[in-house]
Amino acid sequence: MEMAQRHGIPSRLTEAELAELQNNPPQWLLQSRANRTGKRPVWVHLSCAVCGYSEAIRPKKWWPDFSFVFCGHHRNSELPELYAGQVRSEFDGIGSRFIGVVDVDAKQA
Repeated sequence: MEMAQRHGIPSRLTEAELAELQNNPPQWLLQSRANRTGKRPVWVHLSCAVCGYSEAIRPKKWWPDFSFVFCGHHRNSELPELYAGQVRSEFDGIGSRFIGVVDVDAKQA
């Protein structure tokens, strides 16, 4: 949607306009399609494990697979328990307010 807006594509198209765009895509659309490898989603939906606040954001390449995310203002005592034999890593700056958490077995860390 961002790219469509940036390149002046209206939010509503007729069937004929859509068919023309699909049959003769502009260079920026061809490049965008080429960049989609299917390995990572373009958008993800994150929800706080404590309060349920959620937002859809674009994932970053450096993100690991989070066990869960939580809003940065919550206390550690509010978070899901860490199982025995696991270690927890936290990653700040996820979305507008989240901290991402990865829980792994201590032997893997």
